[in-house]
Amino acid sequence: MSPPRHDRAAWLVVLAGGVAALQVGKLPPALPALQAELGLTLVQSGFLLSIVQLAGLSLAVFMGLWADGMGLKRSMVRGLCLLALASAWGGFATSVTALLALRAIEGLGFLWVVLPAPALIRRLVSPVQLPAMLGVWGAYMPTGTALALLIGPLFIPAWGWGAWWWLFAAVSLGMAAWLWRSVPADLTADAALAGQGALQRLRRTLSAPGPWWVALSFGMYSGQWLAVVGFLPSIYAAAGVSGALLGVLTALAAAVNMLGNMASGRLLQRAWAPRATLWLGFGAMALGSTVAFASFTEGLPWLRFAGVLLFSGVGGLVPGTLFSLAVRLAPGEQQVTTTVGWVQQLSALGQFVGPPVVAAVAARAGGWQLTPLVSVGCCVVGAGLAWAAGRELGRQTMQAQSRP
Repeated sequence: MSPPRHDRAAWLVVLAGGVAALQVGKLPPALPALQAELGLTLVQSGFLLSIVQLAGLSLAVFMGLWADGMGLKRSMVRGLCLLALASAWGGFATSVTALLALRAIEGLGFLWVVLPAPALIRRLVSPVQLPAMLGVWGAYMPTGTALALLIGPLFIPAWGWGAWWWLFAAVSLGMAAWLWRSVPADLTADAALAGQGALQRLRRTLSAPGPWWVALSFGMYSGQWLAVVGFLPSIYAAAGVSGALLGVLTALAAAVNMLGNMASGRLLQRAWAPRATLWLGFGAMALGSTVAFASFTEGLPWLRFAGVLLFSGVGGLVPGTLFSLAVRLAPGEQQVTTTVGWVQQLSALGQFVGPPVVAAVAARAGGWQLTPLVSVGCCVVGAGLAWAAGRELGRQTMQAQSRP
């Protein structure tokens, strides 16, 4: 008898990921206010954007093992509670140092929420639904970021950035209670891990090539995406855009990424090769960043914005495809969360390095016109890694078909 499926609970898991992403996305619209109040430099702002990834770039794979041990649902609930606590304290911060420390703590809570989610979704939906649902899951980050970018420029001038932090503390706490009450625990599946030690799961994950190709590809994607979208509020504010228009433009740039994520699941269901969707996504990011920031489009603001939409929208094919590959290229079902942890770790490394590098290049160049050098380089490397991941998937598929 097949296990019961819980489609609504799977959507709630995705929603919890979006709430966690709000904690990452709440900072970009607050940067102008923080720069005015605390005197942040451009590079300091880049580190404030990326410090939330500190836990991810150093601990994500181990946090994945820990999440397995405590249980997938329990990990997500505790992560949301930690996010609520750190965000509540952050609203009282009076220095950059305090904000940096609390953003690092938020990074731990973020990992506890997002690492178990793909494995939990896999348990809650049927195999036929899984590619599309993982494509939807891939949209959790741009969904949260877009909402924060849309609401922030309206909320912060009226209530202040401290209240902005407290708002997300309340949202995270409410999401934790909802998740706890509504998502069923899978004690049988969690107990299956007892027969396999943490070090054994880690060794099996890191000795397989598939998780490496997926994780490195995600790092090439995430670093440039956060750098471009994270600095958009500051770029547009410096250009004289403010208020509702600033919120709409920056939120739209993040929101179109959701469409790419969801489209990736549909394309994979229709037998598109993952390598093809990855190449399309990385190619669009390279072209879009060039149109958005190169000097030859100066004086053409709407063409530049179209480049940003291309960069983020079609680029959204990349994370949705990579989440699906992470599940398929995991060495086994009991290594899915550990594989996602490794993917998240290298994704966080990209997000930690990307914004400061782009900010340093912009500061040295006196503008954002050299940003495509960073972005196109990441896309070329990402395309090569996508080829390697596709070849590994084909090899595993042929092995599976040759077994009696």
